[in-house]
Amino acid sequence: MLEDIIKLPLIKKTIQRGVSIVGFIYSHSSTLSLLRQFTNKRKLVRHAATRFATSYLSLQRLHQEKGNLRKMLNSNEWSNNKLSKESKGKEVTKIVLMPSFWNHVVFLLKVMAPLVHILRLVDGERKVAMGYIYKTMEKVKETIMKFFNNNESKYKDIFTIIDNRWTCQLHHPLPAAGHFLNLELYYSNTEVDYDLEVTNGLYACIKRLVPTKDVQQKNLIELPLYKSGSGLFGDDFAK
Repeated sequence: MLEDIIKLPLIKKTIQRGVSIVGFIYSHSSTLSLLRQFTNKRKLVRHAATRFATSYLSLQRLHQEKGNLRKMLNSNEWSNNKLSKESKGKEVTKIVLMPSFWNHVVFLLKVMAPLVHILRLVDGERKVAMGYIYKTMEKVKETIMKFFNNNESKYKDIFTIIDNRWTCQLHHPLPAAGHFLNLELYYSNTEVDYDLEVTNGLYACIKRLVPTKDVQQKNLIELPLYKSGSGLFGDDFAK
């Protein structure tokens, strides 16, 4: 999803501009020294496991240092630096002082933040991700809609990408079954039983993973106990 999203013209251009700012500053000792002076030695580059997350984190840091970067490029120290007279220096100065660039950075951060959260979830080892993907994907869209006050024109292209990827790669029984059998989520949402996609995903997994009919039947007999939290599922030790 992130790979498709960063191909969108506006987002692609914003990332390229952010990369050019960071690349220019870090490729010259004088600009790097100025950066450290104006940002109290904070870094602009933040590395992550994937380049998508790295792009997001670096733009996030750029936005955090927006004020300091603008002060730096408006300073006498910068105007006295010969790099400020060169074409690349002028280009970087123009970008940093451009309000539209920062508006686009904010847009990109709002779109990418929930998706990077999922990326960390599935790449992490702190908990098994399968039981959380289904619910988290729902929350991604809710979060993006909330960020843009339900103005569909702002996120229409993003949702098209999310839906296309979700349908062809993740809209399968396993994430649905994982959601149903995730105790943390199931017992906090009484509406799960009425979600046909989730329950059908559970049944599809039982049919696929349990080879014999009699064992499948035992699974189905135990389901009401799971749903009602009774029997062993209601035991204090289980809770």
